[in-house]
Amino acid sequence: MSMEAHETEKNGERRPGTSWVRLIFYSQRGRIAAGVICAAVFLTAIAFLGNIWLEDAMAVDFSRKNLPPGPLYLFGTDWLGRDMMKRTIAGLSLSIRLGCVTAAAGALIALALGTAAALMGRAVDGLISGLIDLMLGIPHMLLLILISYAAGKGFRGVAAGIALTHWPSLARLLRAEALQIKTSQYVGISQKLGMSPFQVAARHLLPQLAPQFLTGLILLFPHAILHEASITFLGFGLPPETPAAGVILSESMSYLMTGKWWLAVFPGAALVSVVLAFEWLGQGLKALLDPGSAHE
Repeated sequence: MSMEAHETEKNGERRPGTSWVRLIFYSQRGRIAAGVICAAVFLTAIAFLGNIWLEDAMAVDFSRKNLPPGPLYLFGTDWLGRDMMKRTIAGLSLSIRLGCVTAAAGALIALALGTAAALMGRAVDGLISGLIDLMLGIPHMLLLILISYAAGKGFRGVAAGIALTHWPSLARLLRAEALQIKTSQYVGISQKLGMSPFQVAARHLLPQLAPQFLTGLILLFPHAILHEASITFLGFGLPPETPAAGVILSESMSYLMTGKWWLAVFPGAALVSVVLAFEWLGQGLKALLDPGSAHE
């Protein structure tokens, strides 16, 4: 019988001999990877169920209106008899899809500006740095509402507003990383050998910026979801007939005083859970791609 078949003691801890069990439960990277997988599965399930339950989430049945949470309706029903659990999941699914579009667009804008600032000379760097400072200096929610309203509100307006306002912080980070990489010796040699800025970016900058870019992309999701819910709650986002998190919370405000607490508590808790799952996913991915960051 091999030594791995027995439990061994190391540093005062008893560890099972199976290697994959040690990897998952006793390795820091294993625990982080398990957390990342759980968060990804949770968010995928939300998005999948939301598409399946979209029609049911909008179905009206006055015979079951204002039912409190119970075995048949875990989140209760609203004043139109709509199943609040299906309505909440459908709304979060829409928020996740919107987050995918806006986070990807914002991250690509940040990557393009960050690399351009590092490679296109001091004039371009100064212009981009000034633009970043300007965007960060304007009240974020005000700018988001103005862009969403100018773009016609709805899904398109909210997506445009979030995508055009969520890139500055990531762009500043990528610019700093790109400038640091640019000062390395091999980049200087490549430039002296006649490589164009686009070739330098493709061969040297982008591969090394990939971990920061991917982590920043994931961490943009919770901001996108929260801001979508916020401006929809204020009436500048998605239309009222859409089963979105902001719409659900906005409508529930009129019924809290009548004792229908479940209309706000469960959708609010579900929204917080999705945001925390994205935050967990992003931080875990950052720790896996950059192990040194796990000790910060």
